[in-house]
Amino acid sequence: MTTFRPKHVSDLAFEPLTPARWPDLVRLFGERGACGGCWCMAWRLKSADFARRKGAKNRAAFRRIVRRGPPPGVLAYRGGEAIGWCAVAPRAELRWLEGSRVLSPIDNAKVWSISCLFVARPARRSGISVELLRAAADFAGRHGARIVEGYPVVPRTGALPDVFAWTGTLSAFLRAGFSEAARRSKARPIVRRQLRPAR
Repeated sequence: MTTFRPKHVSDLAFEPLTPARWPDLVRLFGERGACGGCWCMAWRLKSADFARRKGAKNRAAFRRIVRRGPPPGVLAYRGGEAIGWCAVAPRAELRWLEGSRVLSPIDNAKVWSISCLFVARPARRSGISVELLRAAADFAGRHGARIVEGYPVVPRTGALPDVFAWTGTLSAFLRAGFSEAARRSKARPIVRRQLRPAR
């Protein structure tokens, strides 16, 4: 697997989440699975199914996805320690999106979707989310994606608490080279980044 090293962030490296790197994700997510037992399964299941599977069942399900491959996203490392995570996969793998009117497809293009961003608390608000988004887009492009979508949250008032920013912020996506493609809700735009064909 390829290591992604942004030219302007020399102390970060980005690696696909392979089975060998599963322990790194576990340490990053902690006992709560990043957020309330999610284990990055919230958008891979329908809402009713997700509610019944929080915690250990979600962890086991996501581990099976990692074992089966291809990698469902990339980890950010600093000094050999995983400090961030970005989930990216073909949109068709994210079943929750099937029932979303606000985030329904805007055209017939085959896209990959970024569904989760998680950065360790000590490393937050330092630009790592932007680099994770760039690395995720690079990873998707190497696996044949031509368009990568994101679904950031736009706070109605004031700053957005970290717990609600797990799909990323609009400012981070824009800085990572995405542009707004649609907005059916004031709080939830759809952003896209066009990718060049892999060489």
